[in-house]
Parts: sequence; structure tokens; C-alpha cells
Amino acid sequence: MASSKQSVQILKTAGFPTFSPMLEKSLLPASSLVVFPGFCDVHVHFREPGFSYKETIFSGCRAAAHGGYTAVCTMPNLNPVPDCREHLQQELDLIRRDATIAVYPYGAITVGELGGMLSDMEGLAPDVVAFSDDGRGVQSLELMRLAMKKAAALGKVVVAHCEDNSLLCGGYIHEGVYAARHGHRGISSASEWRQIERDIHLARETGCAYHVCHISCKESVELIRLAKAGGVNITCETAPHYLVLDENDLQEDGRFKMNPPLRSAEDRQALIEGVLDGTIDMIATDHAPHSKEEKSKGLKDSAFGIVGLETAFPVLYTRLVKPGVITLEKLIDLMAVAPRKRFGLPLSDRDYTVWDLEAESTVSGAEFLSAGKATPCEGMSVYGQCIMTAANGQTVYKRKEA
Repeated sequence: MASSKQSVQILKTAGFPTFSPMLEKSLLPASSLVVFPGFCDVHVHFREPGFSYKETIFSGCRAAAHGGYTAVCTMPNLNPVPDCREHLQQELDLIRRDATIAVYPYGAITVGELGGMLSDMEGLAPDVVAFSDDGRGVQSLELMRLAMKKAAALGKVVVAHCEDNSLLCGGYIHEGVYAARHGHRGISSASEWRQIERDIHLARETGCAYHVCHISCKESVELIRLAKAGGVNITCETAPHYLVLDENDLQEDGRFKMNPPLRSAEDRQALIEGVLDGTIDMIATDHAPHSKEEKSKGLKDSAFGIVGLETAFPVLYTRLVKPGVITLEKLIDLMAVAPRKRFGLPLSDRDYTVWDLEAESTVSGAEFLSAGKATPCEGMSVYGQCIMTAANGQTVYKRKEA
């Protein structure tokens, strides 16, 4: 059973500048309650400006706080795309007005995320956490080389959605057993790992700090493992659903459609091994809300993307920590400490979250604070409920009955 003593140790290990015994006394009256550093998700889609019917800065922050997050990095597939100061300012204004936790925007790598020419990286750099064209892989080797050189000069990380469009072939789930049995078009693992392979060479050449989004297959794990051993400045993330689900869990439902897709059981095991040996540096949710209509068209026709901020910790705690696959301390590092270290984000003792690890519940999208409700974990029995979350010393979420 978790204890207040354990939470103090986790906070100290995480590097909290201070930790008041009064906080322990006031927040941890029961042995099943623990305090963690506020989680940090470096890969979320809050959909504003441009797509507020899917999510808003405000609703996204509410969902994040409900999941124990006090900091998020928002992806640039918006309208307008933050590819210049003028476009970025629209997002910054919304963040300043509506954010209840720390929200750090990405700048786009290319204009309009269209892969044709570089964005105004110099103009964006002071106010973005890093550069990404998430949702689209940069197809041009030469353009990615230029982006990495410029990012290195600016001291920024290039964050890559790795996808070779020439290998997609109209696929929408993993090219595996389920696709073959049910007549679906598959997405090959090569569409992911071949672009990672290309970018590793470019990162080595340019000296750029390089981060790979949502890796999903065993080849990606091995390429990154070898690159790290060879001294490349590379980190990567995977998402909770790739660690606890695979193609054997697929159903004919849009809540199982995401990009990259759920892959094989062998791939899932390779990802777990990558977490255990440090190849995978952090866990990010790729929280990607859509409307109910967009997610109600089955595997083939639903929009790519699921939500994950409100289920990440309970699902991972239940499926990985409780069975002894990883330690609780390791999970907190993956969700709170490592993301901040890589992206230079502050870790403050004014940002924390309190959890009841013994509380059981069933995942229900209808209860989410996010505007998006589609989760492949619907109906899953989990342990761990968020009691409260504080960001910058202010309570941003508190369970009603607490």
C-alpha cells in the first residue's frame, strides 16, 4: 500500500526544491493518498485556435488537471498554424486568457505544416517550447536538414511525427493480423521507423536536439536505442495506449483509431522493454479530441485520434505498476520529471497532484472533463483517482466528494 512517506520520497527523488511537512500532514490523512509532482505532457492537441468544437484551451486544461497534469505542450496543427509571430500570437492570447495550468505551444517546422518551406523559426523561437509539424511527417530530407540546423542554432528541440507518406497506401490501422482478418487497409511499421532512421542520420550530422513522437513499433525502439548508444542527442516518447493495448484489443469502433495505430503484441512488449532500459524517455498521451460525430464512423472512416489525459495515470498504474512491470517511482519520472528535463520546463513544488491509489473505478468517457470522449480504455477497471491538482499554488481540480 502507498504511504505518505513514499510520496515524500518520490517528491525528493523528483527534485522538488522544497516539500513542506505541513503539506504532507494536511493532504495525506489516509495511507492510500500520495502526492506527486504535477505531470507534464509534451504532446497534446487543445484545438484552439481553429477547431474549438473539438476542444478548447479551457476544456483541455480542465481535463489535464483532472488527470494530474500541471503542464502541457500544445501541438501546432491549428488554424492558423503557428508558423509566424502573427499566427502564434492568436494562440498565445487564448492561452493567456483561458489556461489554468502551464501551456507551452509548439511552433510549426514548416509553413502551414505543408512541408514546402520553413516557418519563421527565428521569430517563433522566443515563445515556443520546440518545433514540430505533428500530424504530418516532414517528407523532404533536405528541408528537415535545414530545420535541424536552424533549430540547433536557436537552441530548440525538433519534435518529429515520423511518417513516410509513400508507405501509407491508404492504411488506417496496423498492417497485421486484425487488418488481414477483417479486410482493413494496414499502416506498415516501416512508415514510422524509416523516417526515424533518416532523421537519426540528420540529427547526428547537425547536432540538433531531436525528439521522436509517439513511437509504436519494435524497430523504432531498436533504432533509438542504437542512436543513443552512438551519442546522438535523441529522446522519444510513447503513449499509454501503446503500452497496455495492441491489435488484439481492436474493435470495429472509432475509439480504437489513432495514428500511429495499435500494433502487435510483440511491438507492445518491445515498447515496455524500451521503457525499462531507458530507451523510451517519457510517456505522452497524444491527447487528440474530436467530436462525437467524427469518432462514430468505425475504424475506416472515423477521424484519427483519441483522448488520454484523464486516463493516463490510472491505466498505467493499474497495468504496469501494480503487476510489478515498472515501479511507481519510474512512472512518475516518465510522466513528470523526464519531460521537463528534456524541454527545459520548470519543476516547482507549487505544482502537485494528490491521488488515492486504492480507489477503484471504471473508465467512462461520459465522465471526462475533456470535450472529447473517445477512449480505447472505455470500460476498463482501474485503480487510482485524482483527489486534487494544484498549479502554481492554486487548486485547479478537486474531486467533489473530497
